Amino acid sequence: MTEALFSALIQVMQFPTVLWLILGVGCGIVVGAIPGLGGGMLISLTIPLTFGMNATDALVMMIGMYVGAVSGGMVSATLLRMPGTPSAVMTTFDGHPMAARGEAGRALGLGVTASLVGGLIAGVFLVVMSPPLAKLALTFGPWEYFSMVLLAMVLIAALSKGSMAKGLLGGALGIAFALPGLNESDGQLRLTFGVDELADGFNLLPVLLGVFVMSQIIRDTAAAATRGAPPIMAKFDKTKLPGLRDLRRHGGNMFRSSVIGTFVGVLPGVGASIASMIAYGTARSFSKTPEKFGTGCEEGIVASESANNSNVGGALVPLITMGIPGSPIDAILLGALVLHQIQPGPLLFVTNGEFVWALMAAYLIANVLMFAMMVLALPALARIVRIKTAYLMPAIFVFCVIGAFGLSNRMFDVYVVIGFGLVGVLLERAKVPVGPFVIGFVLASILEAELRSGLQASGGSYLPMLTRPVSLFFVLSAGVLLALQMIPRRGDKT
Repeated sequence: MTEALFSALIQVMQFPTVLWLILGVGCGIVVGAIPGLGGGMLISLTIPLTFGMNATDALVMMIGMYVGAVSGGMVSATLLRMPGTPSAVMTTFDGHPMAARGEAGRALGLGVTASLVGGLIAGVFLVVMSPPLAKLALTFGPWEYFSMVLLAMVLIAALSKGSMAKGLLGGALGIAFALPGLNESDGQLRLTFGVDELADGFNLLPVLLGVFVMSQIIRDTAAAATRGAPPIMAKFDKTKLPGLRDLRRHGGNMFRSSVIGTFVGVLPGVGASIASMIAYGTARSFSKTPEKFGTGCEEGIVASESANNSNVGGALVPLITMGIPGSPIDAILLGALVLHQIQPGPLLFVTNGEFVWALMAAYLIANVLMFAMMVLALPALARIVRIKTAYLMPAIFVFCVIGAFGLSNRMFDVYVVIGFGLVGVLLERAKVPVGPFVIGFVLASILEAELRSGLQASGGSYLPMLTRPVSLFFVLSAGVLLALQMIPRRGDKT
C-alpha cells in the first residue's frame, strides 16, 4: 500500500498532471467563493473540455475542483455572510461575526488550516479503508450489489432535504428518465415515443449540465430583477494563520470534527452540509463556553471547516470502492469516469489500480495546494467574491451549449440541456431534492444490470435477495430505515 501510494504521489506530481491539479484547485476555490456557483456546476461544465485528455489528468483535475470548491465557500461565508457553497453555512454563524469585529484574517486563517487538517485526515482514512473495502465488495454477487444500491437510494432519500417521500420521488424520477433507449436484455427500444434521438436514451452529460448548470442560469435570471441591495462586505487586510498555541488549543476539535466529517461522508447521500452541522453541534457540546457559539466563536469555524473538507475524502471511499456516489458531485465524478471509459466499482482496483491510487494521491496533494493557494490568494479572493453571478451567466450558458453539442454534434443534446434545466427548476419549486434525482439517474443502469444478472442466475426468482446473508442485511437495513422515517417524531403535526 505504501509503495503504491508513494508511486502515485510521484505520478501526480509529474508534468502535466500536476498542472491540471493546480488548475482544478484554483478554479474550484474561485467558483466556490462566488455565491450562486458551486462545485457541481464547475465540474459539469468541465467534463466536455476533458474529452481530449487522458482519464487520469481529467479526474485529477476534477478532484482538485471538488476540494477547492468546498474550501472556497468559506470566503464569502465569512466576508459576506453568504456561503459560497451549502457546506459553508455553519461557517457563517461564527465566521462573519468575527469578520464584523475586524478579525476576518484570523477567521479565514483558522478556516483554511482546519480545512487542510480535515482534508489530510480524511485522506489517510481514504487510503487505509479503500483497499480492504474494495476486496470485500469483490465477494459480492449481483443480489448483494442490487440490495446495496437499493439501500443507498433509501439512505439518500431519507437524509435529503425535505421529506423522505420527496427524496424517494426524486430518486424514482431519476430512474424513470434513465429508462428510455435500448433495452439490453432483449435488444428492443423502449419509451422512445417515436423519437429517433432517444434510441440511445438521455446522455449523462447533457442531463448533468441541465440539472446543475442550466437550472442555475434560469433561477439566477429570474431572480436578477428581484434582488435587493448588495450585501455589505467585511473589511479584510491579510490572512493570520494560527500559531502552535492555537493548534494545541483547537487540535482535539479539528481531529474530532475531521473524523465525524469523514465517516458522515462515507454514508451515501448525507453530504458535507450535514457533516458540518453534526461536527458543529458536537463541538458545542464539548465546549466549555457553548454560549459563545454563533457570536464569532473560533471553535465553530474549526469544527465546520474540518468536517466539510474531510467529508469530501469520506465520500470518495464508496465511490472508489463500490461505484456508489455519496453526493451529487460524486455522481458527476461517477459519470465522468464512465464517459472516460473507466468502469467504476470494486473491480476498479484490479483493472485500473494505478488510476485509483492516482486519484487518492491527487486528493491528498489537492488539500496541500488548496491551503497554499488560499493563503496566498485570499486578498484577491476577497475582491472576486463581489462579482455578481449575473455577469458570469451568459458565458456559462455559452460553455454549456458548446459542451452539450460537442458531445455528439447534435442539437438534440442542447434541447436536453434546456429541458433538464427546466426539470431542475420544477424539482426545486416542488421541494423535491435534486441530489436523489441525479443519483437515481446515474445508478439506474447499475440497478437494472445487477437485477437482470441476479434473475438470470436464479432462474427468475427473487428469493436469493433474502436468502443471501449480506443481501438480506442490506434489505433489512433499508426496511428499518424506511420504518424509522415513518414513525412520528416529537413535534410532528398529527
